Amino acid sequence: MAIDGRNLQILANYCAAAADAMAFTLMRTAHSTFVKETEDFSCQIVSRDGLAFASPRSFGAPWYSGIDYGPVLALIDGYQEGDICITNDSYAGNVATHSPDIHIWKPVFHQGEIVCFVVGHIHNTDVGGAVPASLSRSLTEIVQEGIRIPPLKIISGGQMNEAVAQIMRLNVRAPDQNWGDFNAQIASVNIGERKVQEIIARFGIDDFLTGVEGILDYAEQQARSIISTIPDGEYFYADYADEDGEGGYPCRIAITLRIKGDSLELDYTGSDPQLASSLNMPTGGRERHPLALVGVTYVLSTLDRSLLLNAGTLRPTRAILPPGTIMNCEAPAAVGMRSLTCAMSQIATVGAFSLAMPDRLPANSPGGNSIINIRTVDAQNRTVVASLGPVGGGAGGTPKHDGPDGSGGLSAFLKNTPIEINEAEVPVRFHRYGLAADSAGAGKYRGGLATEMAFEVFAPNTTITARNRNRSVFSSAGAAGGRAGSTSWFRTTRPDGSVIEHGNTDVIHCGPGDVVTVKGPGAGGYGAAKDRDAQAVLRDVQCGFLSEQAAREQYGVVVQRGEIDLSATEALRAVMPGAGDKHFDVGAAREGFEALWTEDRYRLLTAFLAERPVVWRHFLKHQVFAAVQKGEGSDLPLDEQMAGLFARLMAQFPALSAA
Repeated sequence: MAIDGRNLQILANYCAAAADAMAFTLMRTAHSTFVKETEDFSCQIVSRDGLAFASPRSFGAPWYSGIDYGPVLALIDGYQEGDICITNDSYAGNVATHSPDIHIWKPVFHQGEIVCFVVGHIHNTDVGGAVPASLSRSLTEIVQEGIRIPPLKIISGGQMNEAVAQIMRLNVRAPDQNWGDFNAQIASVNIGERKVQEIIARFGIDDFLTGVEGILDYAEQQARSIISTIPDGEYFYADYADEDGEGGYPCRIAITLRIKGDSLELDYTGSDPQLASSLNMPTGGRERHPLALVGVTYVLSTLDRSLLLNAGTLRPTRAILPPGTIMNCEAPAAVGMRSLTCAMSQIATVGAFSLAMPDRLPANSPGGNSIINIRTVDAQNRTVVASLGPVGGGAGGTPKHDGPDGSGGLSAFLKNTPIEINEAEVPVRFHRYGLAADSAGAGKYRGGLATEMAFEVFAPNTTITARNRNRSVFSSAGAAGGRAGSTSWFRTTRPDGSVIEHGNTDVIHCGPGDVVTVKGPGAGGYGAAKDRDAQAVLRDVQCGFLSEQAAREQYGVVVQRGEIDLSATEALRAVMPGAGDKHFDVGAAREGFEALWTEDRYRLLTAFLAERPVVWRHFLKHQVFAAVQKGEGSDLPLDEQMAGLFARLMAQFPALSAA
């Protein structure tokens, strides 16, 4: 059949269904909760050049819909039928982006020629390394983050490479679980291969290959059409993770969005230097790296829900990723927490687009979705390593409705694990898992509520990892007069009733009877809170989402004995502020920080660090921050103050001048 518009859509549907089958197989045969419940995995069908043209429509992580496997495919010296290749090395092809993400790929042959590849990854709960679950902000080198597998054939011509398999099992904390997940991956790509062969049998090889390019081209055309509706211009937005390392200074992600006609550019210049922590992103500087452009994918699909998501979607876009920075790190930098940086880059991307289209996009999502992992022992003293699921927040309020509670926004694909499953598989007892009252940013349309999890452990030497801990200092911004969301917290209550606050610490140690509680951050609201329908405020109070005190203070709605006091409410709202001139409300903590660390100050710091050796940059950033915080040279104009600080550092460390 000819590949015209109708048949192209039919082919695209068949290919998406094949990717669905891969994902369903992986989910139903995986061993770890993190794959079969949380769904932190991806499955794609990619062209012979490595460009993804089909992904699951409702399973797994959408971050990888635009992935390009081309660089890693080229690292294998020849393929034959029955081969399956593997890697989790973040610096080999820049497809795997941290050690727990094990990617595999299998060539699909037709009459002796490769016609495409079936690919995918899963996030393993643990791949060895310095800490249980392998990831922590405190790690400084990738060698601390678990076993690294270079691109190689794990199965060659249908035969397993047992030597590599033994190394994989030997270097992890839960080998049976990992091996079970790996076998599920193999089943997934085998199903994908079979489904592709069925598609070729139906459409014919020529129309299949033509259709693959047509699917990519059509997604590009759709993306360009959407971009052309956005006003041309240059839009800047920055956001911050609370810390650039354990107990460190704020970590900045800065984006200049440039729209011109039907194309766009994301310039990450001004983002933090490469860090001596694990927040770095190993993009290799690739201008269409999917993790640098996830925010673009989300924005475009928000503007047009019919958009096909594949590598063609990203063709009108390029990212500028300065080398030796947090967005384009160099080996051997640690990269395990790149998911937090990626989340912040998505928030910054949506923020920049919101400045271009203030009436079409929501307020900020939380940016602090903690993945809770545990290593403990059960009643038979067997080691258990498991994920208990994500604890985050909802989506930002939109120009038309409240943000979804507890999920949505930038973390929608990470599904929660029912506590019945967790308690059946992990020796813990849940005290609470639900929505946190008074956590949403106020607005005409409020932000999504945060989630809160509390569980009790029963064994000594239990280790809890709360990956991506964030937003205990800075809030998620509200928009168009909406208020910022609440911050997060992480604490342990001891059996004697004492409470330990952990802040953004992501690895803690517990004993029997300890109760660990994690609350995520709330999302920002949209529109002035005084304009929210009073009945909607009352409904939130009745549902336990909002206290009567917060209803009064945030919305000017007085609730007494379950009813609205209309006269008191009218009087309060009459003196409440409206939307104001600022599009974003970033919260008091960030306002205070940016009063000192202005855009001009960051511009000077960025230029100074860009000329220094990569290995020095994080150290020098901290030296400058400490000096500014102490007020060194604060009586001077900004340019003179910063120039003086830089000159002192160059004199203090002669190796900088030699370099």
